[in-house]
Amino acid sequence: MAEELFIGLMSGTSLDGVDGVLADFSGGRIAVKAHAAASFPVSLRAELLALNALGGDNELHRAALAGNGLARVYAGVVERLLTETGALAEAVTAIGAHGQTVRHRPGEFDEVGYTLQINNPSLLAELCGIAVVADFRSRDLAAGGQGAPLVPAFHRALFARDDQAVAVLNLGGISNLSLLPAGEGTVLGFDCGPGNALLDHWCQSHIGQPFDSGGRWAASGHVLPDLLSRCLADAYFTKPPPKSTGRDLFNPAWLAAHLSQAATQPADVQATLAELTAMVCAAELQRHGPDIRLLIVCGGGALNDHLMARLQALLPAVQVFSSAERGLPPQQVEAAAFAWLARSTMRRESGNLASVTGARGARVLGAIYPA
Repeated sequence: MAEELFIGLMSGTSLDGVDGVLADFSGGRIAVKAHAAASFPVSLRAELLALNALGGDNELHRAALAGNGLARVYAGVVERLLTETGALAEAVTAIGAHGQTVRHRPGEFDEVGYTLQINNPSLLAELCGIAVVADFRSRDLAAGGQGAPLVPAFHRALFARDDQAVAVLNLGGISNLSLLPAGEGTVLGFDCGPGNALLDHWCQSHIGQPFDSGGRWAASGHVLPDLLSRCLADAYFTKPPPKSTGRDLFNPAWLAAHLSQAATQPADVQATLAELTAMVCAAELQRHGPDIRLLIVCGGGALNDHLMARLQALLPAVQVFSSAERGLPPQQVEAAAFAWLARSTMRRESGNLASVTGARGARVLGAIYPA
């Protein structure tokens, strides 16, 4: 059987870099043939963070150049995938390149709102000689949806079971949950709240590390009940789906507004942020999927042993395990999702789920930039 190759690229809210996969969809199943990752250059990461904040100068110029820089990082990941597998560029049908979300305000201002992903898919197509599919979110917004999360449709294709309902929790910069019924049924999905974004920010600010490896620093601290209560009081956590969020809400300024003036140990704040993430995700699963007994965790947070332990403790009746135990390592799942979404676009198949995003119906997502 001939291979049906697609590449998926993902640079998420955590801003820790780019993950890419080369995936084969022949036979209607996904097989990841290779995974490659690249960190952002320090200057590019700083610029992407700055562009995510309101009030910067000369944003159009800076965003355009950041898109060029991102496309070059993407192209480097694509080159590594092709080199590792020996695949030729002309054998790859398309690259799914999500871009870097810097603003996400669905439904606001004029009832449509906007979502903005920095990218330069034209440059990526030129650099790689492969068709590129990008701009996945905006069509769903135009149809009245949130434009996010988009991964639940892929989670259904990959993880759903006929005999048992399953939940999939992606712990990226923002946490999002997919609720997959047994057999046929309505899939639900939404952003729960912060994932790694605040944890990574606090870690970088106080111990100079890009992330809290294994959650060991958080595990060394003590949860601060008052801080946790102030954070949990945010209205987003009780808002019903469909809902999506990002750094527009859960950012360092949000955290600073909840910190008291009393002296606190940085490790205790880290412990509290980890508990916030675990509690919010557990509460959303119990609220919207009370009968679900399997929780598959993906994203960088699945490598945080402390966070995984807290999820299991808060969900004693649920089996909590990494997506690696279902055949796809945690840091490959979202990249694979955008390979799958690119394939859907090229086949003129819908990529959204109206039950998840609130759109008026199924839509073909993305814009195609031919090789």
